[in-house]
Amino acid sequence: MIDFVSTRAPTGPGLALSEALAQGLAPDGGLYVPRAFPRLDPAIFQETTLVGRAVRLLAPFFAGDRLEAELPAILAAAFPFGAPLCEVSGAGRSYRFLELFHGPTAAFKDFGARFLAECLSRNLEEETTILVATSGDTGAAVAGAFHGRPGFRVVILYPDGRVSPRQAHQLGAFGGNVETYRVSGTFDDCQAMVKAAFQAPRPRTGRKLASANSISLGRLLPQMTYYADAVLRAVSSPPLAVPGGRADAALSCAARSSDGAHETSFVIPTGNLGNAFAAWMARALSTDTGRRLPIGTLTLATNANRMLVDYVTTGAAAPAATIATLANAMDVGAPSNLERLRHFASDRAGIAAVSVDDAAIAATIATVFRETGYAICPHTACAVAAAPADFDGVFVATAHPAKFDTIVTPICGPVAVPTGLAELLAREAHAAPLAANAEALLDALRG
Repeated sequence: MIDFVSTRAPTGPGLALSEALAQGLAPDGGLYVPRAFPRLDPAIFQETTLVGRAVRLLAPFFAGDRLEAELPAILAAAFPFGAPLCEVSGAGRSYRFLELFHGPTAAFKDFGARFLAECLSRNLEEETTILVATSGDTGAAVAGAFHGRPGFRVVILYPDGRVSPRQAHQLGAFGGNVETYRVSGTFDDCQAMVKAAFQAPRPRTGRKLASANSISLGRLLPQMTYYADAVLRAVSSPPLAVPGGRADAALSCAARSSDGAHETSFVIPTGNLGNAFAAWMARALSTDTGRRLPIGTLTLATNANRMLVDYVTTGAAAPAATIATLANAMDVGAPSNLERLRHFASDRAGIAAVSVDDAAIAATIATVFRETGYAICPHTACAVAAAPADFDGVFVATAHPAKFDTIVTPICGPVAVPTGLAELLAREAHAAPLAANAEALLDALRG
């Protein structure tokens, strides 16, 4: 049985996975990590579906836990949508995209949020408040995953004026057991408020708290699965071309097969480092015979917030004031999951990092659309801009471009809105104002 320890007390007592999921943040302020990585199940190389591969990948982490027998059902319920691996071409250039925006809120966060909701619902012992800070996409995914679930209250904090208009509408459109607050500060302020609430005494918070940010293992573990699935489809068969000329051209793209013989590198847009660290964890696993998933170099594509670039380049980095950019979901000055990366990967081997400014983001959206007729969101544009022209790996497409219409439409023209997003945009939305301090949040939690 794998146990899970705090990054700040790696030799201390460990918890079972269910307990670590329920706690979210460790009592000492650290993040939960496996004490040691389990062995990769070699049967993953024979699986042919996302859910089948996900079960094989995550089963060793769940071994001996009370949720072990329910893992297949959890994954089947959490992942009714796919993660297509598609290629678009034009003007002598091809781009391969791992599309992670086919969930109900049109962002990659749907994978982790829905998985966490399924786990916590099966492990619920008392009424719980799910507390989440969001820079744009996480909050809607968490709200959608927990909306209407008995026993859960959801409290969302987002930085007022620092998310796209459609993201803001999504965040306030759920109602019911979901409460949304627009904080007069940055995402880092929101994140600091959440961490302070978790360290506050129970009488100040009311109900039990659980985290749905990427500090939670319940968000991190499922994000490993689509990288495993992608690399086992990415090599050996000819590229699957997708016709250009429309913004949603790749929505029905089928998967490619793979014999796993060659490595595939990824460029991953990242702000809080959860998505990219999940890829790193998937690459770190090996079977008893040393066989690994064929994941190559991981390039962290950031916007003007450079802390991750500084760390990868120099080994040292300090938190900085958040800079507002076109890729707002990555506007993070102090990435939480850097603590996990530092815990495991002091040599930073196989990791690169590149910072991209707003001018390059806008220019890249225009270039890809002009060449292929395929629209990308500002975060995906960071990934494309961060790679050299001869890059032969996969760009991770983290959100649907329709969520960023004020940026994408002037460049590409109107983009078709996915059904789930359209339904949320048709609802009324409300978010209450909140001061950027922990006391204001604790008062709201007790209210």
